[in-house]
Parts: sequence; C-alpha cells; structure tokens
Amino acid sequence: MEKVIHRKLGKNILRLGLIILLAFTTALSAQEGDPAKGKSLFNANCAACHQLDKKMTGPALRHVEQRLSDNEGLDRDWIHAWIRNSAGVIKSGDAYANKIYNEFGGAAMTAFPQLSDEDLNNILAYTAEEKAAPAAATASAGSATATSSEGGISNELILGALAILFILLATGLYIVNKTLRRFALVQNIELPKATQRTPLWKAFIKNQFLMLVTAIFFLLASAYFVFGYLMQIGVDQGYEPVQPIHYSHRIHAGDNGIDCKYCHSSARVSKTSGIPSLNVCMNCHKSIYEVAPETLAEGKKIGVDYNAEIQKLYAAAGWDDAEQKYTGNSQPVKWVRIHNLPDFVYFNHSQHVTVAGVECQTCHGPVEEMEVMYQHAPLTMGWCIECHRTTNVNVKDNAYYTKIHEELSKKYGVDKLTAAQMGGLECGKCHY
Repeated sequence: MEKVIHRKLGKNILRLGLIILLAFTTALSAQEGDPAKGKSLFNANCAACHQLDKKMTGPALRHVEQRLSDNEGLDRDWIHAWIRNSAGVIKSGDAYANKIYNEFGGAAMTAFPQLSDEDLNNILAYTAEEKAAPAAATASAGSATATSSEGGISNELILGALAILFILLATGLYIVNKTLRRFALVQNIELPKATQRTPLWKAFIKNQFLMLVTAIFFLLASAYFVFGYLMQIGVDQGYEPVQPIHYSHRIHAGDNGIDCKYCHSSARVSKTSGIPSLNVCMNCHKSIYEVAPETLAEGKKIGVDYNAEIQKLYAAAGWDDAEQKYTGNSQPVKWVRIHNLPDFVYFNHSQHVTVAGVECQTCHGPVEEMEVMYQHAPLTMGWCIECHRTTNVNVKDNAYYTKIHEELSKKYGVDKLTAAQMGGLECGKCHY
C-alpha cells in the first residue's frame, strides 16, 4: 500500500508540473513580441503613414490588434496577411479590408512581404503599449523652489536689520551733533566759520588754457561719435526680428541636420536664396504634427510652444490635419526679411555657393545653433572686400580658370590667387 501511495503522489506532481508549464507557455504566447524592437521596426516601416494615436495617411494604430479582435472579429493572422499584401486581401473580397480601403480614399498600403512573423509580432507588441502619461512636475523642483524661497526670506530679514541699524546710527550722529552745538552755545564757545573759497567751476572758466584744451577734446570726441554713428546707418548686424511663425534653425539645421539648400534651393542656381514656400515645410510636417516631449520642454523654457507653431503652419497652408487633406483656404505668411543689401549692390548667391563653394555659415554665421535667426555679419563693403582679399580661388580641376590662372600667376608671382587678384575689387563687380 505504501508503494502505491508514492506512485500516485508522483503522478499527481507530474500532472501539476505539466499544468504549470502549459499555463506559463500560454502566458508567454499571450505576451509574444518585443516592444523595443517593434518601435524600431515601426519607425522604419510604418511611421511615414501611421501614428499610434492620430489618424494620418492611414488609421491610428494603438491597440489595433485588440480593436480588430473586439469589433471585427479579426485575428493576428489577418493582420499579418494585410501587412504583407493588402491588395491581395482586398481582391479576395474581405469586407473589412474593402471598408478601410474606401475610407482612406482608395490609397493602397505599401506591401511588406519581407517582414517575418517575429517582426510583425514585435510591431504589434509596440502598438499594444499604453500611452505614456505626461511627466508631472518633479518633487525636486518644488523643493528647490521652497529652498530658494526660504533663502529669500532670510536675506530680506538681514537687509531689514541692516537698514534699521543704519537709521539708528544716522539718528545717533544727528543727536550727538545737535547736543555738542547746544553745549558750545551754553559755554559761549564760538564755532569756526567755514571760509568761502572760489568755486572750482569758476576757477576752471577763468583758466583760458584749460578751456581751450577742453574745447578741442569735446570737438574731437563729438566728431568721433558722429562718424561712428553715421557709419552704422544701414548696418543691421545683430538684427533679430520676431517672425509670424517661429522657425528654429537650431532644430532643423542643427539637431535634424537638414541641408540649408534643401529649403533655400534657389541659392544654388539664382542670384537670391529665396524664401521657402510652405509646400517645402509640408513635405515633412504632413507627418510631423507634434514634436518630441523633450523638444517641447526645451521650447517652453524660452516661451515657445513648437506644437502651436506647427498649427500656425497648417492654418497658413490650408491643411486639415484631422482629415489629412488640403482645404484650399490658405493664408500668406508675412515673413520679416533679415538680410538686406542696398539696391545699388549686386550679390549673386549661385556664384558664391556653387562656383566658389562658400559655406552658408561664412556669411550667415552658425545657423545650426540659432534658435531665432539673426544677422551675424555686418555685410558692409569693407567686410566683403576683406573676404575677397583673403579668400583663395579654387582653380584646381576648373577649366574655366586655367588660362586666367596662368596669366595672373605670372603677373603676381604667386601659386594661389585671391578673389581680389582676379578682379574682386573692381567697382563694377558689385555696383552697376
């Protein structure tokens, strides 16, 4: 009997172990997919048309698997088939596939046959994550504020005590002075009278040599400051106007590394660099409707809401973000010009950018670091001439300059030619 009991006990333990193993396996299958890998795959393949919480070219995808299962009775296999070949699912007559196809204006979804089951499960795991709640103010900030408040109160008490002490000291000195004068009056002591001296300004006026030197000094100083003031007329170095739509060169050219000539494309082929049309902005911002929380926090520190500025762009371009289409109701943006040369000055962007290979930062400064664009250089005649005198012309592998380089090299006895030596100081180059 004892052996039978042990045998049954062993069987029960084995069965219990199998049940636990099955339950554990089921739990693992339910949690199938790596959200971290899924995020990378989502950003690489899906983010151009989809967002998790917002309708774009395609529907919002947060909890998409649960929604399709609860509302349409569709399983994960259907989602896999749709992602790999949506056109095939539509042609099969699937009701929901045709519904979603017609809802988004017949826009065909890109097929991703290269994604494995593991990749798709990772993406679905990422879409199943809950939306992160906005970060609340940290307790450390509150404690820092409290500390600074306490420090302010202590400083005020110290300053108040010092002020009272100063008043008491001044009052004591006044009383002592008044008492001594009364004592002298009772004792018939005559107080010495202050001797009257010629005021300093009268003595200065009577001295003709000092008056002459002073007059010459003021004339020279006035001429210097008047000359300096007149020379600054039309020089707007440091000019930093507020634009109707805040545009951060620091984020676009700096953080995101967008080439200057992507927006100012005419700088390569035209005299002017041009103002980018709103269509250029919408190339990206049709999909980028809000910035990252970290970037948004950076903007709050300087009083700028980047998301609100994107909405200004949408209003100007006539873009309905909810319906993902243009309304046709656009508005002109009254940009404020920053860099402005006089009308009698000729400057060609393409000659400098394309032919000479001058970087934009040479004239416009560290644009990639500017939150608000401003005029970095003075753009004066002297500034341009100094650049022509010190900048060597790149004549290597440039047949246009071959003959000129040979002749001018013999003339000046140099191996490298500056822009000035090639006629860069002639008046007609810039004035016409």
